Amino acid sequence: MPAPRRRRRRLPCPSLELPAEVTVMSRTAPPTGEQADAPAPPQPSSPIERLFGLRGRGSTHRTELMAGASMFMAAAYAVVVVPGQLADAGVPHGAATTAVIIAIALATLAMGLIANLPFVVAPGLGGVALVAFTIVGQDHVPWDTALGMVFWSGVAFLLLTLFGIRDLVTRLMPMNLKYAVSGGLGLYIALIGFRDADLVVGNADKAALGVGDLSQPAALLALGGVLVLTALASRKVPGAFLITIAAVTLAGIPLGVTEIPDSLFAAPDSPGPLFFHIDVLGALKPEYFPYIFAFFVSEFFSMTGTLLAVTGRAGLLDKDGNIPGARRPFLVDSVSVMGGAAVGAPSMTAYLESSAGADSGGRTGLASVWAACGFALLLLVTPFATLIPSAATAPVLIYIGLNMLGALKNVDFKDPTDAVPAALTVATTLFFGNFGTGIAVGLAAHVLVKTVSGRIREVAWPLWIVMVPLGYYFYTLVP
Repeated sequence: MPAPRRRRRRLPCPSLELPAEVTVMSRTAPPTGEQADAPAPPQPSSPIERLFGLRGRGSTHRTELMAGASMFMAAAYAVVVVPGQLADAGVPHGAATTAVIIAIALATLAMGLIANLPFVVAPGLGGVALVAFTIVGQDHVPWDTALGMVFWSGVAFLLLTLFGIRDLVTRLMPMNLKYAVSGGLGLYIALIGFRDADLVVGNADKAALGVGDLSQPAALLALGGVLVLTALASRKVPGAFLITIAAVTLAGIPLGVTEIPDSLFAAPDSPGPLFFHIDVLGALKPEYFPYIFAFFVSEFFSMTGTLLAVTGRAGLLDKDGNIPGARRPFLVDSVSVMGGAAVGAPSMTAYLESSAGADSGGRTGLASVWAACGFALLLLVTPFATLIPSAATAPVLIYIGLNMLGALKNVDFKDPTDAVPAALTVATTLFFGNFGTGIAVGLAAHVLVKTVSGRIREVAWPLWIVMVPLGYYFYTLVP
C-alpha cells in the first residue's frame, strides 16, 4: 500500500530567507527518513511573548495579570495619600490627584515596556513629605520651587545613569549588604503594614512604638487577613493577595472600616494648574543645595535597594546578586523623577508594594503594564481608590515583609566585618524610618569597619569616592 500522504506544513516567516532549493523541496516531496523524525518547526511567538519573554522567565499571561492587579491594589493608596500631602503644601487637590494618576500610569508603563520588570513607579512618600511638610510647610519655600529641587535631583540621577555610575555602585555593594537590604526592606514593609492597620502606634513617653488598640475593627481585620493570607499562600492558591484584599475590604463594610463613596464614577479634574508649573531656575539657589542633595542620596539608595530586593524576590538577579540590564530601570527612574516633578508628582520611585507582584509570580514588565492600566482607569473611577482601606492592604505588606527576612540567613554573622554593617543597615532603616538612609549607613560602615580591621583590600576603591557625598549627606541630617 502506498504510504499515507502527510499534511503539508507551512514554514514560518523566516523561511522566506532560506535558499530556493529548500523551499521547492518542501513543496514537492514529503519528508522521508531523518526528515520525518525531525521536530516540527517552532511556531511563531506572539508579539507579547517576543516583547516580554514570558516563557523564558517561567511566567504566563494569567500570572502576570494577577501580579499586575496585586501591585495595583497594594499601591492604589498613593492616589489618595500623595495628593492629600501635597494639598497641605497649597497644591490644588483635584489637579494633584489627576497629575499623580497620570504620572504613575506613564512611569509604570515605561518600567514595563522599557525595563521589562514588575514594578509600580509612584511618588515616594518620604520625598513627598519632605516637599510638603519641611520645605514648604516649615521653611515656607514656594511649592513650585520645591518641585524644581526634585527636578534637579532627577537630572543628577540621569547623568549618573548615563555614565554607568548607578549600576557601578550597585555592583560594588558587597553581598552581605545586598542580603541585608532585602531583610531591612522586609522589616520596613512589615512595619508599614503594622502601622497602616494601627497595630502599632507611636509612644511619645517612651520614645518608641507601642501596641495599638487591638480591639478596633481595623486591627482585627488586619490580623485576620494575615491568617487568611498565610493559609492561602501555604496551599499555593492563585491570587492569594487579591483574595485577601477583597475579603478584608468586603468584611470591613459592615464594620465601618471600608467607606463606600457616594459614586464610583467621577470626571477627573484638570491637571492644568500643575503641568509644567515648576520653578527650575529658582531651585538653584545655593541655600537649596542641601535639599537637592537630600532628595538625591535618599532616593538613590531607596531605588537601588527596592530594585535589588524585589528582583531578588522575583528570582531575576544573577549569580553575583546583580540586576541584569540595570541601566534600563535606572533610566526609567531618572526620567520619571524629572517628568513627575514637571507635572506635579514629586519624587517618583519604584514602590515597595511592587513586592506584591513579585510574590504573586510576576516576572516580567507585563505585570507593570497591567498595573498601569489599573491606574489609568482610576482617571474615570478615582473614588474607587478610597474604597480599599489600609486594613485590607496591611496583611499583604506584613506577610511579604516578614517573608523577606529569610535573606538575612545568608549573611555571615561569624565575621564581625560582615555582620556589623549588615545589622546596621537593618537597624538604622527602622530607627531613622528611611530605607535610603539605612543603606547609606550600611555602605559607610562596610568601608570603615573593613579598614579599621586591617582588611582594607576588601574595599573596592570606588567606594572611597562614594564616601565623600555620603559624609556630606550625614552632615545634612544633623539638626
